[in-house]
Amino acid sequence: MAIADSSAEQGGGRRSRGGAEARRQARNKPKLVQNPFISRRIPIYEVLSEEGLQIIESNADTILQEVGIEFRDEPEALELWQQAGADVKGTRIRFPKGLPRSIIQKSAPREYVQHARNSERNVTIGGNNTVFAPVYGPPFIRNLDDGRRYATIEDFRNFVKLAYMSPAIHHSGGTVCEPVDLPVNKRHLDMVYSHIKYSDKPFMGSVTAPERAADTVEMAKIVFGADFLEKNTVITSLINANSPMVWDGTMLGAMKVYARANQASITTPFILSGAMSPVTAAGTLAQVLAEVLAGAGTSQLYRPGAPVIFGVFASSISMQSGAPTFGTPEPTLVSFAAAQLARRLGIPFRTGGSLCASKVPDAQAAYESAQTLLPTLLANTNFVLHGAGWLEGGLASGYEKFVMDADQLGMMQVLAKGVDLSENGQALDAIREVGPGSHFLGCSHTQANFETAFYRSAIADNNSFEQWEAEGRQDAAQRANKLYKKMLAEYEAPALDPAIDEALQAFMAEKKAAVPDSNV
Repeated sequence: MAIADSSAEQGGGRRSRGGAEARRQARNKPKLVQNPFISRRIPIYEVLSEEGLQIIESNADTILQEVGIEFRDEPEALELWQQAGADVKGTRIRFPKGLPRSIIQKSAPREYVQHARNSERNVTIGGNNTVFAPVYGPPFIRNLDDGRRYATIEDFRNFVKLAYMSPAIHHSGGTVCEPVDLPVNKRHLDMVYSHIKYSDKPFMGSVTAPERAADTVEMAKIVFGADFLEKNTVITSLINANSPMVWDGTMLGAMKVYARANQASITTPFILSGAMSPVTAAGTLAQVLAEVLAGAGTSQLYRPGAPVIFGVFASSISMQSGAPTFGTPEPTLVSFAAAQLARRLGIPFRTGGSLCASKVPDAQAAYESAQTLLPTLLANTNFVLHGAGWLEGGLASGYEKFVMDADQLGMMQVLAKGVDLSENGQALDAIREVGPGSHFLGCSHTQANFETAFYRSAIADNNSFEQWEAEGRQDAAQRANKLYKKMLAEYEAPALDPAIDEALQAFMAEKKAAVPDSNV
């Protein structure tokens, strides 16, 4: 399976001798079916009243005014905030009431388009839209064949391919796993290249150093053209706060690179409540809002109008062991309320995913992931990181878990469409045809709709006990193991202009040759 066209040249206006042939070959291959990003038609679930929202916003203003936020190892951010009217003493910034909010609301877009190299895969982030992206960050992988082991670049490529082939995953993501077999200071090149080469969905950039963010931007310019990047967003990247109430130089430096290149940043407090924030939802929300206001405001000082997302990663912890817990009610309340705060601020929102603490794709993983994913959708989350593959509190990317989660994302896609009230959806002709006391299996309406009437899971077994037993008594993980291997066996790369591919590889080779390997 392969997609029909690549629009890698959409921004640069460049043509190569090999590009036409690549496009001809792509057109002769069957089109890979992909779901568009979600434009929800169901109501948004909200947990805070107007009074509650005002309380949280007032408390966030108090934190910003009285406690302040640390900005470490980024002197330009300190200078910009001082020029904007904040009180800067050393690395601590205290903000006059309403200053960060006014800066954000003056210039940050309510929604934006992230362009993919295939324009059919473009996504709109914000508004009533939801974009699903894969797991991000684990150093380990897990599958039934190998168990748990360190991830490699081959695993990274595999997860990019699986995301590309999963219809309900709209985004290629970023660090789908950490390829520890490559030098730390060079692996970002191979990671970004893998997203470009093996998928044509939108992707995320490197943030582990400002220089690596700059390399991501340069690689994007090779694909899209420098002029296109100046006016359009092709990269969305994760910028985490060092909670509580710290923005460090690494994250701010990467944010500066992306913002000044007109690329998007997800400003995300990383919260384990009870360790990195108060144990209460209201206290956590006030701190989260203060950190986001400071971070998102900084992006607008770097470049007014650069896309920025209100992010929150909120988990509770076991008060007995200190380990993070997932699928519990308290982080769900934080996510619902934070989404409301983001809508009032007027920027897109990111949270949630398919999170779990389970080490394997078992019942615990399923329950905890479901308890995270459904609220994520109901909150009207615009960008969903960790949508598929998360295991072990984010320490492992699971192959089986990935395709099991992707199946659930497909269900969320259907749920978000709401009730079909078209003439076909009302089905009065079917009711008239069948009448009392009969059944609908053979009626013309059922025959016309049977292929699309209900979501068909690629994982669930709905057959009889006898058939299940005859087919080897396989559980969901075993079926998922077969499915992901089948997907990888059938994978075909989307078309990429050979001249662009060559330029990318030349850039990577030059960057790698310029410095020795390093593990920092």
